[in-house]
Amino acid sequence: MSNSRLWLFGAATVFATACVLPAQDAPLLTPDRYVRRAAEVPMRDGITLHTEILVPSGTTRPLPILFRRTPYGAPNVGPRNLEGGYRELAEEGYIFVVQDIRGRYRSGGTFVMQRPLRSADSLTTGIDETTDAYDTVEWLLKNVPNNNGRVGMLGVSYDGWTAAMAMLDPHPALKAVSEQASPADMFIGDDFHHNGAFRLSYGFEYAYLTEATRENSEYKFNPADTFEWYLRVGALRNIQEKVMRDTVLPSWRDFSTHPNYDAFWKRQSMRPSLTRVTVPTLNVAGWWDQEDFYGPVTIYRALEAHDANNRNTLVVGPWIHGSWGSQTGDSLDAIKFGSATGTYYRQQVQAPFFAFYLKDKGAAPIKEALVFESGSNTWRTYDAWPAPGATTRSLYFHANGKLSFDAPTARDTSGVDRFVSDPADPVPYRKRPIEATYASSGSKWYTWLVQDQRFLGDRKDVVTWSTEPLTEDVVVAGDIAAKLFVSTTGQDADWVVKLIDAYPTNTSVDERHRGYQLMVSNDVFRSRFRESFEVPKPMVPNAVTPITIDLHTQAYRFLKGHRIMVQVQSTWFPLIDRNPQTWVPNIFEAADGDFKAQTHSVWRTAAAPSHVEMQTVKP
Repeated sequence: MSNSRLWLFGAATVFATACVLPAQDAPLLTPDRYVRRAAEVPMRDGITLHTEILVPSGTTRPLPILFRRTPYGAPNVGPRNLEGGYRELAEEGYIFVVQDIRGRYRSGGTFVMQRPLRSADSLTTGIDETTDAYDTVEWLLKNVPNNNGRVGMLGVSYDGWTAAMAMLDPHPALKAVSEQASPADMFIGDDFHHNGAFRLSYGFEYAYLTEATRENSEYKFNPADTFEWYLRVGALRNIQEKVMRDTVLPSWRDFSTHPNYDAFWKRQSMRPSLTRVTVPTLNVAGWWDQEDFYGPVTIYRALEAHDANNRNTLVVGPWIHGSWGSQTGDSLDAIKFGSATGTYYRQQVQAPFFAFYLKDKGAAPIKEALVFESGSNTWRTYDAWPAPGATTRSLYFHANGKLSFDAPTARDTSGVDRFVSDPADPVPYRKRPIEATYASSGSKWYTWLVQDQRFLGDRKDVVTWSTEPLTEDVVVAGDIAAKLFVSTTGQDADWVVKLIDAYPTNTSVDERHRGYQLMVSNDVFRSRFRESFEVPKPMVPNAVTPITIDLHTQAYRFLKGHRIMVQVQSTWFPLIDRNPQTWVPNIFEAADGDFKAQTHSVWRTAAAPSHVEMQTVKP
């Protein structure tokens, strides 16, 4: 993959960590507070990595080191975070170190996007992110005066990934790691794919904006409404033939030549390597992270499987990608949370975590899991996640758009809801116009997951089921999955499932939120991968087929008087590329004529009871 793929990873992280200080807060990065030093740190293969070191002025007592490895430019990342989201850490007293990873900015060597771990036959001679972290820690301990011999690592997004990689083969001095919104697998659930479905607008726009020659294009990119632009371009093959023409986008080439879960994607996944981690870990995620929610939860679970010392913890708050790093976190768009959740995290979770493990200060900051229960707007602590004692409840689809905890009876033998999915008229994933993902100003990409879903109310290709108003609270405290029984007149289909909190329409809620439809959980699944992500398989036309869609995990309280709603659709454009719905082995090679409207069916009989499973606790 190309170096410039980092643009999208970086944009959201920069957005989330930028911070305007209150007037009363004196700047921390001044000569009388910190001494700044740059060093070129040698690695075991002779390459040097540019490293910025910030030491509190006049330090005589030994301090621990907080270390961040970044592709975003060490001279900028360090000061920005010290004056922003690291203020609480700075006040506690640390030596801050930020390093350009191999091949980026001032560092030597060649950059490899999500560089795989060195192979078993090169353990003594190879290099990877773990060896670069190890070698740097070794150098810091010997060359930075007044360090106490302990190092912590942290970071968001790509920087979170480098922190996670460092703990796979850690230096003995690495005593604590906080990976935050780290990707874990780019094909299964992070950034560029979800369950094999390609995230078109997110994937293409970074490539176009960073790799393309814009003059050589039949279709100029139109950020005013990308929905219209992508639809006009048509099949994915037209991106190369009509937009890029003779220009080869390295990233687009990677996407189009690796449409399945092959070795290219597998070697970037850290999941198989998480079995030997012993470093205390703080995993951080946001319930409405538009980029990397799958990653940190997956890492937490993989570590938890062998966490004999109970030093692997999880924090999830009501946040978008990285926003906990500097924002107050009291709201997302129209949704209010009643407190400054981001400030709480930085002061009461992150700062105590590093103080405990790097300074022997205080008590262990949190239990196994600290999650923000939206709906009630309350922080909850649990001894495990999902919550101990959680039981699975199933919401079944019924006739006339009804949703109920009662399963279909034996008499229900013909229940089905049908809709026509037309690739020429796809369902927009958010309200139009849809500006570019990272438009220079006013992008709604950051908060689209909390957008009111009523904008889809007139669509015939969005099927909705809803409960009656709840007579008591329903509290989700664990995993959610959709178990669908579906069929199609075609040979492939995408299935988008959304679990929604439908607010009351009466005066029990404020006027702005009356009838609001808030997505609580959602995801997409491409049918061809129902049996294997490695070997896709066409659907048999009109055959009832079970499809399970992981809707991830959630802590959410559906309040009394609200309704629980489930929506199913087959397009989510242009977030997800269009499925031709005919059989094309590689959708990137499909022609415009391959895209056909098909009739999809969602079955709700006793033998094929489509439903959504939720792990719940008592209200």
